[in-house]
Amino acid sequence: QVQLVESGGGFVQAGGSLEVSCEASRNFFGSEAMAWYRQVPGQERELVAQITAAGDTSYAPSVEGRFTISIRKRRDIIYLQMNALVPEDTAVYYCKFRTCSHYDWWGQGIQVTVSS
Repeated sequence: QVQLVESGGGFVQAGGSLEVSCEASRNFFGSEAMAWYRQVPGQERELVAQITAAGDTSYAPSVEGRFTISIRKRRDIIYLQMNALVPEDTAVYYCKFRTCSHYDWWGQGIQVTVSS
């Protein structure tokens, strides 16, 4: 079992920056990966950014160049630095941990609100 705790989030004006973090109850390694998703009410949850244990990253086109996913020092915490935020980035952001057996664990979600 993997427990995930998200933190950060909050309210920011358009053009501003926020960072959210996700701490897992254990390190991720090998073929495992962690990712950030987001969801707006009435819409499907969408992948925002992903990072593998090897440090390979990928981003949704809508956030490419503005968001950065990273691991710092410890291999059980990932960060999502969000810059040049726009109102369309407003959503609940969820952290996901995918195990080597492709089982997904999810965090509880954290609200990010960008005002125009």
